[in-house]
Amino acid sequence: MSILHCAPLTEGLLEAVLVVDPASECIVSVNAAAVRLAGSQREAMVGSRIREWLPEPQDATYWDEWQAGIVQTLESQTSLRRADGTLLRVQRRFSPIHPNGGAPQVLVAMQDLHAAERTRQHLETLLAELRAALESTSDGILVCDLDGHIRAFNRTFATLWALPEALLTQPDDAAVWGHLAACVPDAAGFQARLNELQRSPLREAHDLIPLRNGRLLERASRPQLARGRPIGRVYVFRDITERAATEAKLRLAAQVFESSLDAIIVTDAARRIVACNPAAQRLAGLGPGDAQGDPVDALLQSARNPDWAAQRDAALAQQGYWESELWLRRDSGPGVPLWTSWVLLRDDGGRVLNTVLFAKDLSEKLEAQRRIEQLAYTDPLTGLPNRLMLDERVGHAIRLAQRSGDGFALLFLDLDRFKSINDSLGHLFGDQVLVEVAARLQRCLRQTDTLARLGGDEFVIHLHAADQGAAEKAAQRMIAAVTQPVTIDEMQFTLSCSIGIAMYPQDGTSLDALIRCADTAMYQVKERGKGHYRFYQPQMSTELLARVQTDHALREGLHRGEFELHYQPRVTVRTGQIDGCEALIRWHRPGTGLVMPGAFIPIAEETGLIAALGAWVLDTAVAQAARWAAEGRPLQVAVNVSALQFQQPHFVQDVAQALQRHGLPPRLLELELTESILIRDAEEALAKLRSLAALGVTLSLDDFGTGFSSLAYLKRFPLHRLKIDRTFIAAMPEDEADAAIVAAIVQMGHALAMEVVAEGVERAEQLHRLRSLGCDHCQGFWFARPMPAAALRAHLDGVPGAGTAG
Repeated sequence: MSILHCAPLTEGLLEAVLVVDPASECIVSVNAAAVRLAGSQREAMVGSRIREWLPEPQDATYWDEWQAGIVQTLESQTSLRRADGTLLRVQRRFSPIHPNGGAPQVLVAMQDLHAAERTRQHLETLLAELRAALESTSDGILVCDLDGHIRAFNRTFATLWALPEALLTQPDDAAVWGHLAACVPDAAGFQARLNELQRSPLREAHDLIPLRNGRLLERASRPQLARGRPIGRVYVFRDITERAATEAKLRLAAQVFESSLDAIIVTDAARRIVACNPAAQRLAGLGPGDAQGDPVDALLQSARNPDWAAQRDAALAQQGYWESELWLRRDSGPGVPLWTSWVLLRDDGGRVLNTVLFAKDLSEKLEAQRRIEQLAYTDPLTGLPNRLMLDERVGHAIRLAQRSGDGFALLFLDLDRFKSINDSLGHLFGDQVLVEVAARLQRCLRQTDTLARLGGDEFVIHLHAADQGAAEKAAQRMIAAVTQPVTIDEMQFTLSCSIGIAMYPQDGTSLDALIRCADTAMYQVKERGKGHYRFYQPQMSTELLARVQTDHALREGLHRGEFELHYQPRVTVRTGQIDGCEALIRWHRPGTGLVMPGAFIPIAEETGLIAALGAWVLDTAVAQAARWAAEGRPLQVAVNVSALQFQQPHFVQDVAQALQRHGLPPRLLELELTESILIRDAEEALAKLRSLAALGVTLSLDDFGTGFSSLAYLKRFPLHRLKIDRTFIAAMPEDEADAAIVAAIVQMGHALAMEVVAEGVERAEQLHRLRSLGCDHCQGFWFARPMPAAALRAHLDGVPGAGTAG
């Protein structure tokens, strides 16, 4: 932008603006405000050197640095030499500019500080006059804004409230309000009244404020208005202690007595009751005048401080006030906890006239405090200690153990299969079970032990000063107690629990470490059949960490495509021909090599990854079977199905979509199921199996003979094959009992119109025996090991007939 274009923009500014060529230090243009400020003419300023108008050294230094190549922005106060030679203080700012990409220039903007100084001085004068008027009044005045921030107070206010000297010179709102609250016997009531007035900015109020030093202040509170709107509040304090005699003071204070929600009792110098306000009468259960003349001490007591009366008298004599927590005696019903504030009243000569007792009922506060502590430290369902209280008690036990050298035990208990109770019978029923279990566990422990509930069905037990033997006996007692039949809502059932045990200090020196170790040991119990207990061993943490790392690697491996299917041929015993194969997963784990399924399938089942892994196996196997069929080598592929995968609500749909997606005839897919799948929810399993059979998929029962092997579900479910577990095949030629079992399975399968498959055939004599028993199919190392799809394709091409080689 050129200077000609820039000038109209700066001409209308109130700020004085000059444009300077830094090379020549000459003024290129000025606006009207700059001409007025300099008291000159535009023609006289344009073309003149800037140093003539801004003569101070700092300005000269700026232009010298510019010539040296230092380009910068500068803002500060300086002096402007006007046309008449006078100096004017201005606020000046140098700003480099680059109009239209041309040579750099400097924009000099100035503001007159003289007018601002005159305004400031005028305001200071007004403020001084206002301060003088404020200080001349005999009343104490305190001015606050709408938020309660202190804007001003006078010396009389400071004197009435005996403000420390430091608060007169260094503003500190919190300290001032804290000092005021400390000067009154009822700090909470004083603050509550202030809060009430602050919430009503237009409210006017008058109050009497007794001070701990025996003085009585009258407070008038009015809103501070500006243009009809409240901008704050003015408090006017007046000392009325000397305004009337003691009787007048009492009459005036009677208004406070009648309206106060707190109990107020006035006594004479000998502590005999002179008057009680209605709140005190209600609190003590007295009628008007009932206790007049009686010693006030007869109504009060303190179990924790029997010398309270002597301490009170000493404090009143020395300080004029006394505070303490006392209990009010009552003829009927329990006593009432009170927070009492006692004030001493003297006449002009210092003689004691009266004392005034202010008492606040603490019943609700103490009950609320008790309830808060109960909620903070206990489990709301069972009433047992929670993690916070357990932390305190175990922390105390650790400190004791560090001094004595003794140890203790920490047990982590988890109910077995509790989730099924919640899921089937509802959380309310489950809560009743937890309450019953908590009561049983509590009966197994000593008073020095701690039973805590962490949440859900997890309990932690701290056994005080217990060695391994004591911990083992306690675990046995608790397991026995939990396994006793439970009857709730006329329903009887049996529970079990798993317990992990950690010992201090061997297994950990903090609560977190002990819980972690005990939880790890309990986890090991869950893996080994539940319903028992185990002590923590260091290798457990290593194993758990390895399982966590394996789970993570499995998920990453599934995402990165590290898995592969190998296929083991299945042979028809009668003809020796390969009639199908079983798809078996393998994991090419980076840094480890080929990992067999026994090393990772249990972890996948435990973490739930088995469902995703099974879906991948199903889709991959179906795709491979479809390729073989398209090549003219149709081969039935068997896929193992996990319980979690089968339980997925869309499992049947997944199978149907996989068949449709890859164009595989359903007869070429076999699904191998375990007995646990069928007996978990027989009706749901039956419905799914019927849907799968309707698709045309072959269904087989895997590992038959190792589970329940119930004929009841064999005859109900639409199964096509039974697979005899390899444990019966291994010793069959030598063990007649195993041979008899295999013969029975074969006969039973044929009786139910099912084919029978023998797994794990590794020797010729096993094959001969199976052929003699009439077994339909075999698979095992005698025929071929599991191999990749390409290897199986080559194996099929190379072995057109019977597969009899080992």
